Amino acid sequence: MTALTKYDRLEATGLWRTAQDAQRREVIVSIGDATLVISDLNDKAITHWSLAAVERAAGNSGTGAIFHPDGDPSETLELGAEEGEMITAIDTLRTAVARARPHPGRLRWLGVALSASAVAALAVFWLPGALVDHAMRVVPPVKEAEIGSALLARIERVSGVPCRSAEARPALAALAGRTGAARVVIVPDGVREGLSLPGGTILLNRALVEDFEEPDVAAGYVLVEQVRSITAPPLRGLLEHAGTRATAQLLTTGSLPASALDAYTEAQLATPAATLAPDMILPAFAAAKVRSSPYARARDISGEETLALIEADPMADAASDPIMRDRDWIQLQAICED
Repeated sequence: MTALTKYDRLEATGLWRTAQDAQRREVIVSIGDATLVISDLNDKAITHWSLAAVERAAGNSGTGAIFHPDGDPSETLELGAEEGEMITAIDTLRTAVARARPHPGRLRWLGVALSASAVAALAVFWLPGALVDHAMRVVPPVKEAEIGSALLARIERVSGVPCRSAEARPALAALAGRTGAARVVIVPDGVREGLSLPGGTILLNRALVEDFEEPDVAAGYVLVEQVRSITAPPLRGLLEHAGTRATAQLLTTGSLPASALDAYTEAQLATPAATLAPDMILPAFAAAKVRSSPYARARDISGEETLALIEADPMADAASDPIMRDRDWIQLQAICED
């Protein structure tokens, strides 16, 4: 060690005693191989102190220094102020030896810190997704439909009470049956076009039945929401928006916080739905035997932005059964008049 070599010829005179009640004895102090050598006046070594285990007593820096072995303050070595070079050497070597030896405590704390970081990373990045995945597997359809009804009750505060009439029930049933929706609900306002709820309910704005001459437009919007529900299930969207705590509450108590439902409702009504690519929705139109052209024209009357839906209409050259009877369509168009 460079520091040891620097002080290997340094000597000093000091007072050493073996115990607190023992008489102090004049000794010669020198630096050995990582040790402090204490010798008598005849240069005969009396004891060796490991530099790594030498402690300096507090409160004596102004008049010299008192050192003792680590853990045994009763055995002391006192160096006077005139031995400043030796005092400095001992302090320097103690620091150098301490730095050179292993620090298991630091490694232990580093291991603890790394473990804590790993747990925190799992909690932040893995746990939320894992909880949502688990909830999607275990939440029964009845509970999902219940959650959808709770969201609809909150949407009603903005949209108004859903439009209902006994005469329009056959038309709503025909629309749901043709598109595969669990239920179709017409709302007077609030929802821009269509909106999927957990449990399979599809909300449609009244304009989609009042402003068009054929039911294919409303059916098209329902089909698009059906595809959206498959690619991005509404319950998953709700749980991801609600967060880990709300998802855990659903799994443990079977219910979601009212605040989570309120916040998700506000977000859904304020955020326009993303447009789905034609190749994602055209298979749904083909399976339901519904023309995609009326839906495309409803989205863009010029057809420029929806040309792919018009040109690739799966029912363009094929005859298909009407979605509902004309009189049922007329009743559906009037569903919000009362």
